[in-house]
Amino acid sequence: MSRIGYKKVDVPTGVEFKKDGNTVTVKGPKGELTREFSDKIEMNVDGNEVTFERSAEDSKTKALHGTTRANFHNMVVGVTEGFKKELELRGVGYRAQMKGTTLVLNVGYSHPVEFEKTEGIEFATPSATQVVVSGIDKEIVGDVAARVRATRAPEPYKGKGIRYVGEYVRRKEGKTGK
Repeated sequence: MSRIGYKKVDVPTGVEFKKDGNTVTVKGPKGELTREFSDKIEMNVDGNEVTFERSAEDSKTKALHGTTRANFHNMVVGVTEGFKKELELRGVGYRAQMKGTTLVLNVGYSHPVEFEKTEGIEFATPSATQVVVSGIDKEIVGDVAARVRATRAPEPYKGKGIRYVGEYVRRKEGKTGK
């Protein structure tokens, strides 16, 4: 049984939130996020602490309980600190660079792969083999980072490709490894 739904969310000073029916808007120093939550979960505010209670004990409502609390917590963290995913390119000639607000990847194809900057997402290339995807919405940051990684996922024989920093890619032996 998950106990995440019962944990309190501390809202730091400088962060405002308002609830309008099932829609919650969180505003902080980095921006503003809006999300619609299920009507099966009730949001209780006590000063700067927010708790969530479920209306029923069926499995779907229990799952929504923890998910709702985690989503709200991610909104609060996003507008105060933000989220980022770091990727690294491994392979001969693999490199990333910024052209204006566009991320350009050269990862072994006959053409460069370009990613346009979307709303709420920032790209950065600290070096030619590193890409940092950052923003305030955890879901969008993870989605964009996954799409960048999917352009050339790491392969198990030579380890070439785009991977998350710290990701372990299990290596296989080739044909000669009998």
